Amino acid sequence: MLKAYYKSPCHDFNMLCGDTFVLLPQFDFKFDMIFADPPYFLSNGGISVQSGKIVCVNKGDWDKGMSQEYINKFNHSWISLCRDKLKDNGTIWVSGTYHNIFSVANSLTQLGFKILNVITWAKTNPPPNISCRYFTYSTEFIIWARKNEKVPHYYNYELMKHINDSKQMTDVWRLPAIAIWEKSCGKHPTQKPLSVLSRIIMASTKPNAWILDPFAGSSTTGIAANLLGRKFLGIEREESYAAISKARREELELGNNLGKFRKKIPDIVKSENTQTNIFKCNEPYPIDELPFLI
Repeated sequence: MLKAYYKSPCHDFNMLCGDTFVLLPQFDFKFDMIFADPPYFLSNGGISVQSGKIVCVNKGDWDKGMSQEYINKFNHSWISLCRDKLKDNGTIWVSGTYHNIFSVANSLTQLGFKILNVITWAKTNPPPNISCRYFTYSTEFIIWARKNEKVPHYYNYELMKHINDSKQMTDVWRLPAIAIWEKSCGKHPTQKPLSVLSRIIMASTKPNAWILDPFAGSSTTGIAANLLGRKFLGIEREESYAAISKARREELELGNNLGKFRKKIPDIVKSENTQTNIFKCNEPYPIDELPFLI
């Protein structure tokens, strides 16, 4: 049995604090979807601009630049562990930049996944280019892949078309970087915006689906999952970030924050007339849904 770092009152948000390479092999449970934001291996003393100030972009020891051999081995190992935790018709989303995304794609292919799309997230508010010696970095990539070549996956085509003004949703998403209100409980250096995770979750899961994030950080995946009536298990190595995750989920319990946050995310607002079966957290889930967790 594994001891949870935190469980929400209705058991739809669960956190484990520890090394994902150690914890994943210790339980047997199949998820509908996995989102992973693994290290990009780009913390090498560079600088950027945040809130008008020049800052160092080093995220921590976990994000230090490594040899290509190390990066390939790292990605192959965690993706292999996650594959065992995915339902046969499940899908995985992995974010990255040129520093790691090619290695991720190779590992997915080697392990038998079928790559469905490579989303280009074009940030509408990227940080400026300080050196002025190359084009300004304004994109990240998100690979979407299904577990098995021949097992169909779930894709809510009609909903994606609906929120895209009745046009087919393309693989280029113009969405802003993280908003200030999303950092109310603390700051994570690579925190993803709820707008990105909400679109991912709505596109590839049904209400009540189980979602895993093996590098949870401050658990944007989990907050988006709960806003959309999905259930979440996150694994985070750093206790300081796990604490932010806990605080963010507790924030949803205050007043009408759940409704307020939903109204701040355009895709959710546009989807409200089409998703009538959003799960409501009225009662605890059966305790045996995650039988390995206490």
